[in-house]
Amino acid sequence: MTPLLQSTLQHLEALVGFDTRNPPRAIGTGGIFDYLRAQLPGFAVTVTDYGAGAVTLHAVRGAPKRLFNVHLDTVPDSPHWSAEPHVLRVTDDRAIGLGACDIKGAAAALLAVANVTDGPMAMLFSTDEEANDARCIAGFLGTKHDYDAIIVAEPTKGEAVLAHRGIHSVLMRFAGHAGHASGEQKPSDSALHQAVRWGDAALDFAAAQSHERFGGLTGLRFNIGRIDGGIKANMIAPTTEVRFGFRPLPTMDPDRMLETLRTLVEPAPAEFTETFRGDSLPAGDTATAEARRLAARDLADELEIPVGNAVDFWTEAALFSAAGYTAFVYGPGDIAQAHTADEWVALDQLQHYADTLHRLVARGNA
Repeated sequence: MTPLLQSTLQHLEALVGFDTRNPPRAIGTGGIFDYLRAQLPGFAVTVTDYGAGAVTLHAVRGAPKRLFNVHLDTVPDSPHWSAEPHVLRVTDDRAIGLGACDIKGAAAALLAVANVTDGPMAMLFSTDEEANDARCIAGFLGTKHDYDAIIVAEPTKGEAVLAHRGIHSVLMRFAGHAGHASGEQKPSDSALHQAVRWGDAALDFAAAQSHERFGGLTGLRFNIGRIDGGIKANMIAPTTEVRFGFRPLPTMDPDRMLETLRTLVEPAPAEFTETFRGDSLPAGDTATAEARRLAARDLADELEIPVGNAVDFWTEAALFSAAGYTAFVYGPGDIAQAHTADEWVALDQLQHYADTLHRLVARGNA
């Protein structure tokens, strides 16, 4: 085990020990941020609290051209963990702990590299990626920053990901009229029947997109996540609430899709509210997105980071892309290990990521 990997694992042990589950996102400006401050001598450090557990730490040394972004929040642990999730376990080939893969391993490597180099370097640590209440990046982008590009850490198996799907979450409510279920019903009487008819049409609509292609991705990802409504079997349901989400390809128009989904059946839902929107990567119309993709590819080539395929999962790189920055996703670990019981990251992935960061910072390419 190299000294750089040993240092990375020491930092990872500390970072995993901090409870940054989101929800509940009970995160303040102390705790894990006190630890980060202590590891960054020689950096100008700014900590910003955006409320409700959304906190950023922006650390800058010298005049770097690129910013490394990594989120510190994790998903909640499941009851299927075989040991305490906030205690790091290291085996011959992996590090196991809540957030080790997604994505505290990258944060630990950044700290390790920061302490053995003195070149220009900039990092943004944030805490609100794992729930649909994004404040950190939006707040950071409210101020102009002179970076050429943003490299966002997520588990990509050490490859630069230039494109991924968008993500959209929607709350719908259908309205009907309560009554006895023995009589003949019109289509608008039962809110629950309306929701079921809508769901059937929505699944057909999603299936009809299977021919669409982009960068190795196919079709539309669509999911009805929750339906609440009705009272009992012999009563007509007066109200029903539906929550659904979809993940379009970069070439799909999400606003057109939202309108299509809103008007799939009659009567249309009484309420249709988009609760979260994350653009695809790269963001923008077709021409803009392609220009941004090519710029990100050129940067990855310049940094000697291998380019991987587009991915299905969403990242905050899309937020930076929408703000006009060249952005790609790059980090250690495999998304298949994220959000799982006994989440882990391979040691060779951590080593490779830390070595790459060290090369970039030491050569002044960061």
